Amino acid sequence: QVQLVESGGGLVQAGGSLRLSCVVSRSIFSISAMGWYRQAPGKQRELVARITSNGMASYAEYVEGRAIIFRDNAKNTVYLQMNSLKPEDTAVYYCNTFPALNNFWGQGTQVTVSS
Repeated sequence: QVQLVESGGGLVQAGGSLRLSCVVSRSIFSISAMGWYRQAPGKQRELVARITSNGMASYAEYVEGRAIIFRDNAKNTVYLQMNSLKPEDTAVYYCNTFPALNNFWGQGTQVTVSS
């Protein structure tokens, strides 16, 4: 079974940075695209960024210029570097394939940005 384990979240002041990691239990080379998602309390889960197997990255408008998604295929890990964090970024962050597969959702990692 495929497992995805997110880490790297925490409490950070507005303007700070975090690097989130997603370790996948299988090779990610053959996965067409991976994504980072987030869900704030009372909100729908939303896509933050995605990266294809060819290394093409795209971002939601609200993180454009503040986030970088990249991957290390040898480590089966997808990263999300987030800079200039805002309180609105507070959410649980998840990784999954893109499009997401329901059975692949993990526990996520909490990001809390204080003002």
